[in-house]
Amino acid sequence: MKIKELFDAKKTVISLEIFPPKLTSPVETVFKTLDELKDINPDFISVTYGAGGKAKDRTVEIASKIKNDYHIESLAHLTCISATKEQINGILHELRSNGIENVLAMRGDLPEDPDFEFPDPLHYEHASDLIRQVKAEGDFCIGAACYPEGHVDCENKVQDVKYLRDKVSMGADFLISQLFFDNELFYRFMEEIDLAGIDVPVSAGILPVLNKSQIERITKLAGCQLPPKFVRILDRYEDNPAALKEAGEAYAIEQIIDLMAWGVRGIHLYTMNKPDTAQRIIGNIENIRRLQG
Repeated sequence: MKIKELFDAKKTVISLEIFPPKLTSPVETVFKTLDELKDINPDFISVTYGAGGKAKDRTVEIASKIKNDYHIESLAHLTCISATKEQINGILHELRSNGIENVLAMRGDLPEDPDFEFPDPLHYEHASDLIRQVKAEGDFCIGAACYPEGHVDCENKVQDVKYLRDKVSMGADFLISQLFFDNELFYRFMEEIDLAGIDVPVSAGILPVLNKSQIERITKLAGCQLPPKFVRILDRYEDNPAALKEAGEAYAIEQIIDLMAWGVRGIHLYTMNKPDTAQRIIGNIENIRRLQG
């Protein structure tokens, strides 16, 4: 099933995100995670490329496992900044051969290898270039990323919304937001894209903060703002890992409840491959989820 059909059928689509294990670890480790996540009954599960795109060869394998063995709709991440059109066509063929209908098309991060040789000239500069190519294939549902606080590489929010409008005009069927910790920023972002004429469904990306180093790394990479309420939690519990994990899960639950009351079209939970946390968070909105089904 194409994910856009899920948005047509449900008030709120609930999805999870996992990442492939490190290349030094057997791929089966992520299947243990999936064994526990399947009981949450998500509407779909997305599979990232892993850090720096190094685990991209496992993305198709894991997405296929989700779709064909767990019988849950899967969304395969696809990045393009370091790829050629021929490479992308090869991946699309592989996805199609495995029955995968949904792709999250992104520019992607730069490779970590300093000696990596980019195509010259680049085949893709923006995610919209990739979306155009995937759309031309005709048989994929396309998701794209959006940034409530603006992309760290973009000059300003106005330009960022323009790029987002380009993604939708090229064929993006739905959007998944980068993580955020202040719902009011997300609501303002939704007003901005509405004024820009962007009317595809948007899933709000939620990350439960489980430790101090995690939040320091993420805020540096993504440029997320931390609201005073969250800062107070971090200051109070940063030296007690168990308490911070509990508080982080509670904060994520509160965010999700507020978002669903507001009428968000989707909740996308970044699980960090921690099924116990995902189970507790989704379990705590069971009745709300049933109402929004």
